[in-house]
Amino acid sequence: MLRRFSKTFFSCTAPRAALVAACAAGAAFWAAPARASLPIEHWQQASGARVYLVRSPSIPMLDVQIDFDAGLRREPREKIGLASAMANLLSKGVLAHGQEGALDENSITEAWVDLGASFGASAGADRLSFSLRSLTEPDLLSKAVALAARQLGEPAFPAHVWQRERQRYIADLKESYTRPANVSGRAYIKAIYGDHPYGHEMTEQTLQQITTEDMRRYYQTHVGACRARVSLVGAIDRPRADALVSQLLARLPQGPCGPGASLPAIAEVQPLTQAAEVRIPFKAAQARVLIGQPGFKRSDPDFFALTVGNYILGGGGFVSRLTRQVRELRGLTYSVYSYFSPGLHAGSFTIGLSTRPDQADEAVGVARQVLREFVDLGPNEQELREAKQSLISGFVLRLDSNARLLENVANIAWHDLPLDYLNTWTGHVERLTTAEIRAAFARKLQPDRMVTLVLGASP
Repeated sequence: MLRRFSKTFFSCTAPRAALVAACAAGAAFWAAPARASLPIEHWQQASGARVYLVRSPSIPMLDVQIDFDAGLRREPREKIGLASAMANLLSKGVLAHGQEGALDENSITEAWVDLGASFGASAGADRLSFSLRSLTEPDLLSKAVALAARQLGEPAFPAHVWQRERQRYIADLKESYTRPANVSGRAYIKAIYGDHPYGHEMTEQTLQQITTEDMRRYYQTHVGACRARVSLVGAIDRPRADALVSQLLARLPQGPCGPGASLPAIAEVQPLTQAAEVRIPFKAAQARVLIGQPGFKRSDPDFFALTVGNYILGGGGFVSRLTRQVRELRGLTYSVYSYFSPGLHAGSFTIGLSTRPDQADEAVGVARQVLREFVDLGPNEQELREAKQSLISGFVLRLDSNARLLENVANIAWHDLPLDYLNTWTGHVERLTTAEIRAAFARKLQPDRMVTLVLGASP
């Protein structure tokens, strides 16, 4: 959905065959078993920027992610969509500076194509992120960093382009109103989060309120070197990484870093006080069901117990309890799942499924019963043993490319996780007991105080 995520990337192609091959390779990382540990180097620059580096010397490639506390949770209530729109326009123009001429969107795209590199911006619920990928050949990397620094620090936010993009956003919104997944998702997050920013939705009205001056002001207020968390994975050492980060951030606004410039606190998501049922008429072949409540923050000490427990409940595909009870034993759905979505605030816990409209009530009843029994009794020893084996054996896939490793390192940086988090992950999973999982679920979930949304069911 547009409100949740906006992303712009430039081509990873180049006129030289070697560069094209390197981009297509996807920056493959070393085989994880070949290393006993995964060291993350961390330091803070004089500007206040916090830097996290993992050296990956296997191929001459570098991936960088820069995160700021400028996601949708910071948007003004009447201008929801501002962060996403701003991220989009960061690729549409760069201001002139000194001897450097202005660049329009076509010139920017062509420049990245010529470099065989990519740069993009995205806005999520909690953060505004920038991503750079380039080969580490000195001349190419130097040019890529210089171009990225200009886009980071000197965006033009052209008004005529926003007029065009706003109409595209509105057209996409109108089209999304015809899709059951979007209609149900929109109503569900509103019921879960209430008036918390996680529940705010971009609309035609909020888009009409957004101007390019709003984008400049939001950018000046929220983006600055002192607030940057920079994660790097690639064939680069610490001195070179430090210089690269300094160059990337050198042109950023200085305003956010002054005395008294800390961002205001945001209230936490409020727990539900009672059950709620939402029925939405919708002509569709399948009824969509969503059941859930606010869950937990990423910093919660129950994270591992809830992650492993959810794998057993509904996150493990065909081996999960929900699949066994709702699909295999009763044939009520093709797919049923559950997940937690923790962030800086308590993200939702959700059970989701689709079923024939005349079976929706039965499917809801079975899913609720499975959840209730899991919260009351927890998993059994065999379920936990099999979940541990599957999760631990699959953990290597989280680290099998520079891009996936960068995602993990950026999450460590964003959530202030221990630097040895990836090295100790399997140990945390191995030590879990059924009692710990049962206790964690009992603390976090209240099956009798959940939202149940059904879209398209027979009356």
